[in-house]
Amino acid sequence: MSRTVWTILAILALAFAAITGLAVKRGILGAPSQTAAIGGPFHLVDQKGVPTDASALKHKWSAVFFGFTYCPEACPTTLLALGQTEKLLGRKADDFQTVFISVDPERDTPKVLANYLSNASFPHRTLGLTGTPQQVAEVAHAYKVFYQKAGDGPDYQVNHSTITYLMSPTGAFVCVIPYGETPQVMAGQIEKAMSQGPHAQAC
Repeated sequence: MSRTVWTILAILALAFAAITGLAVKRGILGAPSQTAAIGGPFHLVDQKGVPTDASALKHKWSAVFFGFTYCPEACPTTLLALGQTEKLLGRKADDFQTVFISVDPERDTPKVLANYLSNASFPHRTLGLTGTPQQVAEVAHAYKVFYQKAGDGPDYQVNHSTITYLMSPTGAFVCVIPYGETPQVMAGQIEKAMSQGPHAQAC
């Protein structure tokens, strides 16, 4: 595939992610009356190979991000920012977790996820999730996440949405954290939501 085609695909993926983020942020997808539209039941496995469902999002504030371990930029950038955010939260980080859901089930086995998420600069409280292609498709649909395989061969890429969803301890959608936010802004959003309690509807 030519460099021009790769560039066009990347631009389209980022544009889709931006539009999705604005839609949720403005209430088109995430208005209080429609919060059930974001999130829902899922059945995956974590980085230890343990079957995991949506109950893993209960009792903690969760930053849910969809990506993959071979991701060249958006995923490590987001995880590095969340790692710094976790530190800025201080003791409040005990009630916070990052949830990294792979959109590349062909390569991202639990072992691969565990190795990737062991990066000391990534959040220490990270739940990595993967599953069968069908399971991943179902959870991506539940979270209104776009992803698409691009290219052939072992070095293929996956174009995907780059927004992060903040979910409350009840497992309900709270708000979107756009791609590229600083750790300071992210920590502020999370702390604001925390101050409203587990039934927060904005941050």
